[in-house]
Amino acid sequence: MPQQDPPAMHDLAAPLRVGIVGTGEIARAHLPGWQDLGAELHCVGLQGADEFAREAGATAHGSLEALLAAVDVVDVCTPTPDHPAIVRAALDAGRDVVCEKPLALTGEEALDLVAHAERAGRMLFPAHVVRYFPQYVAAREAVRRGDIGTLAVLRFERTGALPDRPWYADEELSGGIVMDQMIHDLDQALWLAGDAERVYAQQSIAASDGAVRTAHVVLTHRSGALSHCRGFWGPEGTQFRYTFDLAGDAGRLQYDSAADVGIAFDPVASARQAAGDGFLPDVSTMRDPYAAELADFVRARATGAPARVEAADGARAVEVARAALESLRTGRSIAC
Repeated sequence: MPQQDPPAMHDLAAPLRVGIVGTGEIARAHLPGWQDLGAELHCVGLQGADEFAREAGATAHGSLEALLAAVDVVDVCTPTPDHPAIVRAALDAGRDVVCEKPLALTGEEALDLVAHAERAGRMLFPAHVVRYFPQYVAAREAVRRGDIGTLAVLRFERTGALPDRPWYADEELSGGIVMDQMIHDLDQALWLAGDAERVYAQQSIAASDGAVRTAHVVLTHRSGALSHCRGFWGPEGTQFRYTFDLAGDAGRLQYDSAADVGIAFDPVASARQAAGDGFLPDVSTMRDPYAAELADFVRARATGAPARVEAADGARAVEVARAALESLRTGRSIAC
């Protein structure tokens, strides 16, 4: 597809024109952030696009090509296997891209997308939303200040119900619990303790239900620190929970979303929280991290300043997750 000039380039006062590709739950998680930014919304999807358009006040398009011709920015909210082709088409059309994690299912393809964006001169923003959760932001700031000294051992845990879309349980399509769920904590480990040089992983799958599983990944960082990441996909009704425990030579920093909620829910709010499908955490009691990440993308796009997460970070997280999957397959520690 020949590169086209983004429509908004002709009128700097015009609202940002955003094309959302895929109209499922992640698109709905992104929607309030785009609305807060005053974006003019467009969408395309294999199913549900007309309903999403009505809900969002968006213009639905019949094809990706038609959407690309109408927007400045593309937000890729499709299942993971579709990410690379859509990202490349958007970049080739001269559009900046937000792409849900993971960028791709292999490190090679993720790196190719980063290179593709560089050749196109466009921005590729991997939507690693956990970098915008305030607890993790505060932890990073504390580590950078030296509050707990030199990091030695980091522990991360993330549990929840298996998402109710069938493709998540198919490791060929989603990369399984390591690539889809645990990539958040692998990214946090890299963000806090620096790059890793080796990965070792184990996984246990329930004999009674192959969708129920737990995985444990150990990263050996180049600094000498060790990160332990544990993920659990449980049956319907499993409570969403995330924790971290960061130990340095001068102290320790801990957080548990189940214990340190920071707010008491009344019966109505508790019922609303319990009615969730496990696909997304409840973020109603804190600044919406999805909105925060999109605002950061728009700021970086407008100013040229770095975003909190950049394309290379998204690719590196995929590389490390892929090394963990290789460790699962071989039983060996894998260099990464």
